[in-house]
Amino acid sequence: MRIVGIIPARLRSTRFPGKVLAPILGKPMIWWVWQEVKKTRCFSEVYIATDDKKIFEAVREFGGKPVMTSRKHKSGTDRIAEVAKKIKADIIVNIQGDEPLIKSSMLDKAVEPLIQDSGLEMSTLICRVADKKLLSDSNIVKVAVDKNGYALYFSRAVIPSLARAEGFDYFFKHIGVYVYRKAFLLKYVRMKQSRLERIEKLEQLRVLENGFSIKTVETRFDTVPVDTKEELEKVVEIIRRKKRR
Repeated sequence: MRIVGIIPARLRSTRFPGKVLAPILGKPMIWWVWQEVKKTRCFSEVYIATDDKKIFEAVREFGGKPVMTSRKHKSGTDRIAEVAKKIKADIIVNIQGDEPLIKSSMLDKAVEPLIQDSGLEMSTLICRVADKKLLSDSNIVKVAVDKNGYALYFSRAVIPSLARAEGFDYFFKHIGVYVYRKAFLLKYVRMKQSRLERIEKLEQLRVLENGFSIKTVETRFDTVPVDTKEELEKVVEIIRRKKRR
């Protein structure tokens, strides 16, 4: 089975333009993502998909495998699908370029359900919400799951309601890693944008609205996706502390 990791990366981020090249202890953010992703045991190959020459050159300079893609893509999923069409792969793993704290072990775990179950089309990562303050943060995507670990719904709002929750272990944060069978990924990007996807601004809802399942995989590790300069500073400090230890 051939499993390929693809990291979509663009400069024109709305909230933090150029963030994937933002320096973290002397290295661009995309390097921190790539150097951990390439340690993943099950990956046959790792590509970085971009529409910008600056990113392309930066990736080539540090030894990664950049692929130039169209500038017309509306999402990272569309971008990785362009690359997926051209390569030999059974499973495609989409890893966000703004996740410098991602761990290779998380990616190995995320892929396991598709390896074990040939009927499964897609999986993703979740972790328990450790800080109640995060529940009110619309930048943190929450997910409700059924008893078998399949996603029921993703939202930027608090789900389920805090009002009658019997404990804090109901609450899960979504981590933006997506694992697809290649054939399903190419089918997915041909689907029309769904109503709930537009409301929540969460493209994974297109999968659920079209009647497909997403298996969630719980990890004990959390990450800090970088959407603002404040979050970048937080990541820098976390990495600096790790290096001191």
